[in-house]
Amino acid sequence: MPLQFESTTPPRGVRPAIALRAALSRYKPADLRADVMAGLVVGVVALPLSMALAIASGVPPQYGLYTAIVAGALIALLGGSMRQVSGPTAAFVVLLVPVTQQFGPGGLMLATLLAGIILFGMSLARLGRLILFIPFPVTTGFTTGIAIVIASMQLKDFFGLPIAKVDEHFIARLGQIGAALTQISWQDFGVGAMTLTLLIVLPRLVRSVPAPLLALPLAALAGWLLERNGLSVHTIQSRFGGVPQSLPAVNWPWQGPGADGAPLGISFELLRALIGPAFAIAMLGAIESLLSAVVADGITGDEHDPDTELFAQGVGNIVAPFFGGFAATGAIARTATNIRAGARSPIAAIVHAGFILAAILALAPALGYLPMAGLAAMLLITARNMAELPHVFHTLRVAPRGDTLVLLLCITLTVLFDMVIAVSVGVVLAALLFMGRMADLARVQEVLGAHPHMREPLPRGVLLYQIAGPLFFGAARKAVGALRVIQDGVRIVILDMTAVPMMDATGLVNLESTMDRLHRDGVYVVIAGIQEQPHALMIRAGWRNRSWLTIYRSFDDAVLFTRTLAASDLEHLPKTD
Repeated sequence: MPLQFESTTPPRGVRPAIALRAALSRYKPADLRADVMAGLVVGVVALPLSMALAIASGVPPQYGLYTAIVAGALIALLGGSMRQVSGPTAAFVVLLVPVTQQFGPGGLMLATLLAGIILFGMSLARLGRLILFIPFPVTTGFTTGIAIVIASMQLKDFFGLPIAKVDEHFIARLGQIGAALTQISWQDFGVGAMTLTLLIVLPRLVRSVPAPLLALPLAALAGWLLERNGLSVHTIQSRFGGVPQSLPAVNWPWQGPGADGAPLGISFELLRALIGPAFAIAMLGAIESLLSAVVADGITGDEHDPDTELFAQGVGNIVAPFFGGFAATGAIARTATNIRAGARSPIAAIVHAGFILAAILALAPALGYLPMAGLAAMLLITARNMAELPHVFHTLRVAPRGDTLVLLLCITLTVLFDMVIAVSVGVVLAALLFMGRMADLARVQEVLGAHPHMREPLPRGVLLYQIAGPLFFGAARKAVGALRVIQDGVRIVILDMTAVPMMDATGLVNLESTMDRLHRDGVYVVIAGIQEQPHALMIRAGWRNRSWLTIYRSFDDAVLFTRTLAASDLEHLPKTD
């Protein structure tokens, strides 16, 4: 049965561990068995993926394992999503690689700490629900762009190319790879191609076992056999010296190695240089985690608490760097795997972190045999799943032209520049398109025939105009333009504002200038059916004190007043109340 908590009440701010507390309030032994099994399944998937994502981010594989252990457990413990699994994700790679290249692992951990502080502040400011207002073409665009960048970054290891340092710019990277293809390592490529094929085919044949659990050991076996026959294959052992068989040491993030290998240190200039990347990491972490929570809710019927989830993400990213971890967020694929495996509560995600910890202590020497080409193949599958190309093509076919432009622009900017530029430009452009659409909805038209709320025609000399749509800065001037020309003989104008849900200061000024002109032409104005927000704005602007204007919340009362007014002498009318 779906678990929900206070979904009908206004948000009360951060409530740490609300999801875990809600689950434990009705927890049973059968739930524990289901959570343990689901946690083990997700742990099997997350173990090699965490190492692959660390390598893709430019740091040794154990950093990814430490992230999954510390951040994964803390976020599950404190979070607001019932079945979400957090850890390192592919979406972060394009942001983390430049940080690692410029500042080293220590800079990456320090940037993660700063990002965690930003996420923590966002949770206290109750910004969780606002993140979900980022338009769909923007999120789809930068996600697809990130997938393309990640795929391009895996080609070096997939083909075993002798490239010392992959260029951080997409076009230059493709040039590097193209120039090095003549030096392809056929044994690495063979292992990568075999792994890629297994990861694609196995889920269709064996649904009960995660594909990486079968594919990667077979890749390691293939690599070992090739080594026995004198053909070297790049592995975690040969590249990084293996995986340490120990718990992560507690250390200050800024004492980690910089780009030159020496301890990074800390300074105001360093913090100023890292605050930009940290903000980007925090924003992407917020978007990714809340989107993942929404996906989980859609599958299970649960309801997450966005501010509490941001709080947990903040704490996880603050604490993880002290244990050698880096940026973590909600992982959509691992969350979906968790749900499919039968998870009932956040305990499943905690078990997943415990499994990875046990694997380090028991299996670290064996993990060193995993081939780099096999891990690259797994990230190629991750990039393919992130891109959701069939969904993108469907959106391009059916979406309005403006949304299509935003989607393509976000993909292009993410690939050629970075996600921050893509999201910034995409959100601004999407907002402008939205305002244009809202402006098209705002209109003023004269009612020439029968009005649905009037049984009898209006008296001679009375005109009725209907104003519809929001009167905001993008629509007000266009909407009230129809009121500029009033024919001779008109003594009263009724403005039916029943369909105006809101009005901003620009709308107020434009409407006010139009009514002032009507007053100079000797026309009395009656505003009918005004809604609460526009009415409050008019009252604050002092419109009650005008002798040539009457405001009614009720349309029928306004029409009745107008009929009485039309039969009287306008010069002796009392002032508006």
